[in-house]
Amino acid sequence: MIGFVIAVFAVAGMIKGTIGLGLPAVSMGLLTLVISPFQAAALLIIPSMVTNIWQLFAEGHVIRLIRRFWMLLLGIIVGSVWSIFPTLGHSTTHFQSEALLGTMLALYGAYGLFAKNMPNLAPYEKYLSPIVGYLGGALTVATGVVLIPVVPYVQSLQLKRDDLVQTLGLAFTVSTCCLAVFLHLNPVENTPINYQLSLIALIPALMGMWLGTKIHYRIPEQKFRKVFFCGLVVFGVYSVLHQLGVV
Repeated sequence: MIGFVIAVFAVAGMIKGTIGLGLPAVSMGLLTLVISPFQAAALLIIPSMVTNIWQLFAEGHVIRLIRRFWMLLLGIIVGSVWSIFPTLGHSTTHFQSEALLGTMLALYGAYGLFAKNMPNLAPYEKYLSPIVGYLGGALTVATGVVLIPVVPYVQSLQLKRDDLVQTLGLAFTVSTCCLAVFLHLNPVENTPINYQLSLIALIPALMGMWLGTKIHYRIPEQKFRKVFFCGLVVFGVYSVLHQLGVV
């Protein structure tokens, strides 16, 4: 089990180091092949928190971004408390959580493949931020990852590259904190979160990220991204079909 966890986080970290994203998506997708979504999300807490904070504070202007996106962040918090989706904290919704995660991965993969030019939603930011934040928070406690609709929405705001990276890091950090609190307050069958194994997972994740930064300069990034997103679509569709008993 420990060997599998180390391998998963090493691969996920390498992908994040190469293209700047993918750690939670890849980790959750692979881990749920052998453990429950709740257990997989619990293992993500420390690696996600550390890598997201790293991403958040890579540049300055954190306070400025918090002032701008506080409604998005508040929405994430509210959504994680009052989710409209079946959550990871209920053992009776194991099927729904895995199917929803598979759907999320497939949609995110399709978005990555086909969303070339996102419309500029910055003029509607005041109205959309709390809605998008709420859905992001609700899906975080339902699947263990924050992808749809937060990532496409933030990318549609026409931010400068550094602001985009930091804003995503800010959203990911808040959602990870909310997920950690939620999992702690809603254990499945009174099973405590294995923080020790989550801490162990941090080491291969960081090593993978370091390796990914080296790979980044040696392979065409666009080609790697295309393969990655295609993989998410295939894996997400397979996960849904598997839960439905089709495959």
